[in-house]
Amino acid sequence: MEQCASVEREVDKVLQKFLTYGQHCEQSLEELLHYVGQLRAELASAALQGTPLSATLSLVMSQCCRKIKDTVQKLALDHKDIHSSVSRVGKAIDRNFDSEICGVVSDAVWDSREKQQQILQTAIVEHLYQQGMLSVAEELCQESTLNVDLDFKQPFLELNRILEALHEQDLGPALEWAVSHRQRLLELNSSLEFKLHRLHFIRLLAGGPEKQLEALSYARHFQPFARLHQREIQVMMGSLVYLRLGLEKSPYCHLLDNSHWAEICETFTRDACSLLGLSVESPLSVSFASGCVALPVLMNIKAVIEQRQCTGVWSHKDELPIEIELGMKCWYHSVFACPILRQQTSDSNPPIKLICGHVISRDALNKLINGGKLKCPYCPMEQNPADGKRIIF
Repeated sequence: MEQCASVEREVDKVLQKFLTYGQHCEQSLEELLHYVGQLRAELASAALQGTPLSATLSLVMSQCCRKIKDTVQKLALDHKDIHSSVSRVGKAIDRNFDSEICGVVSDAVWDSREKQQQILQTAIVEHLYQQGMLSVAEELCQESTLNVDLDFKQPFLELNRILEALHEQDLGPALEWAVSHRQRLLELNSSLEFKLHRLHFIRLLAGGPEKQLEALSYARHFQPFARLHQREIQVMMGSLVYLRLGLEKSPYCHLLDNSHWAEICETFTRDACSLLGLSVESPLSVSFASGCVALPVLMNIKAVIEQRQCTGVWSHKDELPIEIELGMKCWYHSVFACPILRQQTSDSNPPIKLICGHVISRDALNKLINGGKLKCPYCPMEQNPADGKRIIF
């Protein structure tokens, strides 16, 4: 990311110069126009009086022409300096980024070009749907002739419709969705429905004493959540005591905090995506962020591989030549490393559970077979290699 920051600094310098140049240019031209306007008025006055052009006025006209010429030359020089700053941005990009990024891996690692293009277009369309840019996604589908099934689009359309309503502080669509999916949300231990009812109750409290009876009537919606959210319900009921004095000046003023709306949007997005089998973050944004972390490491490894002339080290699609730490945020799947060979298992070398309960990789199992029998490397039990069972995490 240091390379990105370096380029960003150059871009910021150019933008600042553009801003300064624009302000200076506008001010210089306004002063020049004002000066020329005054001279024009004097010339018009002399012409009306029929007096010949005086030596003083001739001198002023010469000074005016010189001033116009100097101002234009100064602006042109400043503009030329901006061009050099823009070119420095290009040089910073060339200096900080490898133009041959595609050469980090061999072409054999990827699918065909047509397959690559289809996968990328699908990822972009999914990202646009997830960000709520529905019209842009539809336009991309038409121009790329990508056929997107309606069943694929429907969850994104529904999510964006509800999120737009929440951003406008309309709880109706979200409450309707939560009630219709109540059982599945309970299976996820989700508190979404309770939080939506709580927020609606708080909106009624914000209406003042006139909404007190309506708030008390609405409180019956908390009954199914009394066991799990007893403390929060007690706080909301206690706030009714201060309703006539004003909640904003009471110990319960935190209930009126606008952060509750941002929280409910995050909760709804997370639980709805989990319920519909969608990722909270789009795969494209996750892949891009991971690539920004992994790419510099892979480029260094590429240089080492070329230097040592061992180009055959990396030739498989399902593995990298080294382990790259992307952080906990990018941990999505369980990983098993064989304790014998100390290699991460894969589809071609899956983990195998022995009769004794110990787990090793298939490659390790094959290497430990002796005379048709297998002796567990951790306990003395002998067994038939065919009795081992593949484990799927």
